Amino acid sequence: MRIKAEIWAKAYIRRCSSNDAAAVMVRRGHSDGGAIFIKINYLDGTVCLYGPAPAGMDASSNDRYWMRALGKDTVSDVDADSYLQRQVEFDPDIWIIEVEDREGRHFLDDALLED
Repeated sequence: MRIKAEIWAKAYIRRCSSNDAAAVMVRRGHSDGGAIFIKINYLDGTVCLYGPAPAGMDASSNDRYWMRALGKDTVSDVDADSYLQRQVEFDPDIWIIEVEDREGRHFLDDALLED
């Protein structure tokens, strides 16, 4: 069984904070489920956005796996917000976490399928 989205999100924010990266919950989704998007803000007007890997690409239904949502390069904060707004319109249960880190650390480790 996959860990609930709310528990995962809170643990992720604590992990970021313990590594001296500011992380905030921008949007709260359904406590049990809902896709989680992670926006890494480089604090220079650019961001990298990570979203859940498409169904079938993850190795197990018990783990969360991530992919870059908007390609390999950083994008403008405005472009990322526009993409996220479209995602919210499609699925109002999504979670959005923003991490501010000039180094671009995402703290997703082995759960990142491509980087």
